[in-house]
Amino acid sequence: MNIIHRIIASACFALALAAYPAASAAQGQDSQTSSPFSMKGYGLLNDRASSAQRAMGSVGYAMRDSRQINVMNPASYSAIDTMTFLFDIGADVGIYRSKEGSSKGRNTLGGLDYVTLQVPIGRIMGASAGLLPFSSVGYSFGDQIPNGESSYQGSGGITEAYLGFSIRPVGGLSVGFNAGYLFGNEFNDIYSVNSQGSQSLYERVLKVRDYNLQFGLQYSHEFARRHRVTVGMAYTLGHDLHGETYGVKYDIATESTKPDTIGFRHLKGGYSLPHTFGAGLSYEFDKKLFVEADFTWQPWSKARFDGVEDFTAAESFNDRWRAALGAQFQPRQRGAWLKRVAYRIGAYCERDYQMVGTSDVRQYGLTCGFGLPTPLRTRINIGFEWRHRYSSPAVSLTENYYMFTLGLNLSENWFVPSKIR
Repeated sequence: MNIIHRIIASACFALALAAYPAASAAQGQDSQTSSPFSMKGYGLLNDRASSAQRAMGSVGYAMRDSRQINVMNPASYSAIDTMTFLFDIGADVGIYRSKEGSSKGRNTLGGLDYVTLQVPIGRIMGASAGLLPFSSVGYSFGDQIPNGESSYQGSGGITEAYLGFSIRPVGGLSVGFNAGYLFGNEFNDIYSVNSQGSQSLYERVLKVRDYNLQFGLQYSHEFARRHRVTVGMAYTLGHDLHGETYGVKYDIATESTKPDTIGFRHLKGGYSLPHTFGAGLSYEFDKKLFVEADFTWQPWSKARFDGVEDFTAAESFNDRWRAALGAQFQPRQRGAWLKRVAYRIGAYCERDYQMVGTSDVRQYGLTCGFGLPTPLRTRINIGFEWRHRYSSPAVSLTENYYMFTLGLNLSENWFVPSKIR
């Protein structure tokens, strides 16, 4: 590979890593998330999908691609070519619309989504590292209260920095793991104004600093030369969270008054994440057609999310499930530009872990996109996602997302042996 290309790739990755914390902070200011549902629990969850995977309904447990980083199942890292360096960065932008009774809302969303890289370690091993969004909080709305009014605002999120490794010990069997570190702050604010003009701020702060472990397995079998079937499974360890939480009360009218901190406590023993089980089945024909079906299960009903003493109540959750189906068609690996374009489509439905009273929170969506090749082995992934979220059976709020995703997938030969002259 040309040394100039290496410098450009390294500079892009360094700049992306430097920009990610600032982008995450901006997301906390209602950038990528705008949903009152995110005020529940840890906010809206992310499923580790890249821009290419999002265009296919966010499938990936059974995906093995030598030129695509798949963090959904760390066993996939061993599929990388022995001379290839992979770098993937994704972002999205879109419109959010909501309806609650006769009230309607609209907002624009967008920001940096993830930064990942992957390298080979010998012929049967691969490693990956990067930054991913784990959950996000973002909302702003008002309400009438006796003798005044109140407004609700939320911001922040949890980010995961991970390092993963995979090995293919025998035949079509691959195993791998991701070791991650969860960090981030979430804020839920209530501003109250009474008829006499007195203003007060009530804020709940959640700070997470903890580990996250994921294990993956994939088995691929090729038959009749052009057909390949892959089974994939992934498991993420559930555990108590470490960090801290507390409430803050502040009388805005009396600026000299020091805010009161209420109910400070450590998260351990009162806040936890559930185990996550994921499985997928994929079929590939002649490296042209790829189809995958995935299912995810998280027993959130067994997780804990205590409130802040004398401030907020504990929350209970639903068991979360998600079903997804995605496909990709690429006419040729080489040849005319249009024939090397990857065409993608997908769909999904899920029951979220959050609850509104006794009602479930459900969502479904449709996705599509393209993988556009370039002369430098870099692929530009463009996708569109329509997502509909609502509470059921009591429909109190409905939301529609219209999101455009953009990913830059750099694939370069960094590890070509030097020729002896």
